[in-house]
Amino acid sequence: MDMPPVSGWIFVIVIGAILATVIYSVLVYPLLRKRKALALPLSDEWRSIIESSVPYYPRFTSEEQYHIERLIKYFLVEKVFFGCGGLVITDEIRVTIAAQASLLVLHKASDAYPKLHYILVYPSGFSVERDQVGAGGVVESRRMHMLGESWHNGKIILSWEDVRKDAHESGTGHNVVLHEFAHQLDSETGAANGTPLLPNKDYQRWANVLDTELSALRYAASLQIDSVMDKYGATNEAEFFAVATETFFGKPYQLAQRHGELFQILVKYYQFDPRQWQDEPLYEPIDDNAADRA
Repeated sequence: MDMPPVSGWIFVIVIGAILATVIYSVLVYPLLRKRKALALPLSDEWRSIIESSVPYYPRFTSEEQYHIERLIKYFLVEKVFFGCGGLVITDEIRVTIAAQASLLVLHKASDAYPKLHYILVYPSGFSVERDQVGAGGVVESRRMHMLGESWHNGKIILSWEDVRKDAHESGTGHNVVLHEFAHQLDSETGAANGTPLLPNKDYQRWANVLDTELSALRYAASLQIDSVMDKYGATNEAEFFAVATETFFGKPYQLAQRHGELFQILVKYYQFDPRQWQDEPLYEPIDDNAADRA
């Protein structure tokens, strides 16, 4: 029987090597990394950081505590941290950010932020150049002060000073980690437009609530009317979702009282009600105004 030419065998070997590499990279290596992550011991120091950065961690069920610890360990193996502006990355920085980011996906079945690879951390707020359209349609370059920024190419930038501050002031409704990682969830559809991945049957209701609530917030902002949500959320749909997420975790009782339908779609999306972890704050009942009904 005639043997295939040597060039034929070389071709078969090369194709086999390529297939083996692809299979290892796509199937085997991620599994090994995940096993490595979950095998990491959770030290007392790390647990102390988690309790400090997620104040209601002690109120989690044992199942929730177990799950968030697994998410944190996997996050720390998968994501690469870079210190910027002279900042040295420490376990406190890594675990604090990982714990708060994992809070958003605590009850979600998918892997945590599969498109995110790099987290850049500055000591404090940082400045960036942005082109903005000014009067008469003239494009002007302006320097903007930022506390955090989420990019579509697998990066998040954070101010450590503000991350730490927000971690210890959980009831303010402001949290830069939750805000920027909400943008990452929003971007999983391919575009940050205020609508994350949802079951098909939920998109219409989400769009209706988003439109109504964004219009109400813009109306309140235009008249300088107090709102439970930060008025930065009136910027656009993407910022509205990020600010709504901050408020959902930081002021769940107030959000549920003032914006019940928005609160309910967030409960359905995040698959839990954060009021179960927090005591109801002592505040006077709010008399809804025209802005909330717009």
